[in-house]
Amino acid sequence: MKDSALKVHFIAIGGSAMHSLAIALKRSGYIVTGSDDEIFEPSLTRLKNEGILPATNGWFPEKITQELDCIVLGMHARKDNPELLKAKEIGVTIYSYPEFIYQQSLDKQRVVVAGSHGKTTITSMILHVMKFHNKNFDYMVGAQIEGFDNPVKITQEAPVIILEGDEYLSSPIDPRPKFLHYHHHIGLISGVAWDHINVFPTFDEYVQQFDAFADSTPKAGILIYPESDDLASIIGRKEREDITRIEYNEHKNEVKNGKTFLITDNGKVEVSVFGKHNMLNLNAAKTIVTKLGITDEMFYEAIPSFSGASKRLEVIKKGDGSTIFRDFAHAPSKLVATASAVKNQYPNSKLIAVLELHTFSSLNKAFLDQYKETFDAPDLPIVFYSPDTIAQKKLEPITEADIKKAFDNPKLQVFTKPDELEKFLLSQNWSNTNLLLMSSGHFQGMDIRNLALSITAQNV
Repeated sequence: MKDSALKVHFIAIGGSAMHSLAIALKRSGYIVTGSDDEIFEPSLTRLKNEGILPATNGWFPEKITQELDCIVLGMHARKDNPELLKAKEIGVTIYSYPEFIYQQSLDKQRVVVAGSHGKTTITSMILHVMKFHNKNFDYMVGAQIEGFDNPVKITQEAPVIILEGDEYLSSPIDPRPKFLHYHHHIGLISGVAWDHINVFPTFDEYVQQFDAFADSTPKAGILIYPESDDLASIIGRKEREDITRIEYNEHKNEVKNGKTFLITDNGKVEVSVFGKHNMLNLNAAKTIVTKLGITDEMFYEAIPSFSGASKRLEVIKKGDGSTIFRDFAHAPSKLVATASAVKNQYPNSKLIAVLELHTFSSLNKAFLDQYKETFDAPDLPIVFYSPDTIAQKKLEPITEADIKKAFDNPKLQVFTKPDELEKFLLSQNWSNTNLLLMSSGHFQGMDIRNLALSITAQNV
């Protein structure tokens, strides 16, 4: 492929990953165009600031010409997309998002962080440590990170690329998991817990994707996995003499007065992240950066300033008696880890936690039983869901009774309207009480920051 003269057109440029890749290429000197039928914030403003926001929403086959070097096809597009059909007709090369990144990293060492949970945080930790020590690297991560103005960076010069590997479909015309396209040299599986029931309708089908990822580790490659995760360790321990297998566990730590300290050979190191799952994530990141030339001393120098990835136990507001956290947790395994982490970090404070059921899996009646006994850590667990979202996803309706039966927690409260949820939360006594909001959505437009301000103001 050509470098600075490359002309790339993005079909469905408004996606969270797609628009970040488009920006990265524009900044590298490529000629970037794109289309989409709807573009929301923050993609809209970010594309506009880079000068690559489509002038009009919609699909325009006339944009697809022989002058294009290739097309990057996003998951939001359909198989019958007019621009896609035109590209096929005239023979323009079509890549999925991960295929294109692979083509841009053929001569790099490729590190891929996969897993049902923790992959964004692990990748973010790696990037933070590498940047702290001024290493030259490319990357792709699924969240905004402090110190990085774009979640994607693609250059010609960097010798290594660090990629968050997603098991979801690559594109509307490519059902293979994204992470299989990256062809890792160093691969990590952070854990395996069933998700994406719309794509992998059975547990076995889901697990097979990670099995394939492990099998794709090349000769002399490295496969890393947590010893404590039953499925990941079974997959990782499969007999192969031509690769290096590395197991990891939680980093040794202690919690005192709401602060977490890593226990190292040279003393204690205070860190901002907390919880059992983050001690696993931290050791996963440490294991990988060690293979990239970072010593233990360098790691412990850098990691205290890591404040976390966006929406991963992110502190929205901290008051005298309350802290409001926001987290991306939505799958059962993520729910358990995140809620337990906050409760264990602040054992003497009451915890009110709200989970929004928003994904296809979480709103699927056949999947609801996976949440049994996963929401027991909070003092007051709350589930929010929108019947409108269920209808939009064309799923079978679920009721409050269905949810209470599935979660099997007598303390559980259920809400379906954001204004009623907000009114209920504001009516609580927030003295020595923390709030944890968990969702991959937006609580149907509820103003989380204003809610946080109102809650913390109660203790002033």
